[in-house]
Amino acid sequence: MTYKILNECIACGACQPECPTEAITEGEIYVIEPEKCIDCGACAAVCPVDAPVPA
Repeated sequence: MTYKILNECIACGACQPECPTEAITEGEIYVIEPEKCIDCGACAAVCPVDAPVPA
């Protein structure tokens, strides 16, 4: 299972440096590339609005 980022994302950037596989790309809301995600949950652990969730 991979993670995805919900529309609640505030594009704060907290998640991106935590991703060990660089699967998160910046945008109006951040996006997780499912083929790179290893389901570690590091992004979810630091998100202030709980936007990353298991897909």
